Amino acid sequence: MNLAARLDHTLLRPDCTEAEIIQLCEEAVAHGFASVCVPPCYVALAAAKLEGTPVPVGTVIGFPLGYAASSVKFKEAEVALYDGAHELDMVMNISALKSGKTAAIQDEILDLADLCHVHQALLKVIIETALLTDEEIELACQLCVAGEADFVKTSTGFASRGASVADIELMRRVLPETMRIKASGGIRTRAAAEALVAAGADRLGSSNSVALIAEDHDPTVA
Repeated sequence: MNLAARLDHTLLRPDCTEAEIIQLCEEAVAHGFASVCVPPCYVALAAAKLEGTPVPVGTVIGFPLGYAASSVKFKEAEVALYDGAHELDMVMNISALKSGKTAAIQDEILDLADLCHVHQALLKVIIETALLTDEEIELACQLCVAGEADFVKTSTGFASRGASVADIELMRRVLPETMRIKASGGIRTRAAAEALVAAGADRLGSSNSVALIAEDHDPTVA
């Protein structure tokens, strides 16, 4: 399996530095990762660093809690796209989901999806599976489909846990084949990464990407 091509090489720590973002971009090019995912304040830097390479820049919107006003998320997305992002990972408003405000959630996703698609960019919606029941995961997936998102993503990496195989299997069952899935949060080993792909994940988000692919070349790893 070409794991590198499925990995969004991610650095979203609040204490990350400009030098670390530059290193992230260099690693993404060297290893052929699917994208980098950086804080919004570093999108322009990453876009400049990756200009002329096949690696797109991703960033986060409404991160990590998701309950910013829709107008604020929309403005965040506009700025990120202007700065050079091609993939936006937007946190769903989980509070609204649990309050039954499904129409508002769908409208928010539609607005952001339309904005992204005008700019030939992808929208990934983070549903934070750690905070949801199975029934809520299914509902969140349905709203992402209705909102014309490109991916449903499991986690921010800031909740009590990240992606699980059970999450991915459930999402894959309820989503149409055309809707892609991104698993993220707590992916520490190649075995864990491959299990998530086998369960149905199309992309993986990890701050541990280099170590994951290094296992390919470690003779001590079975």
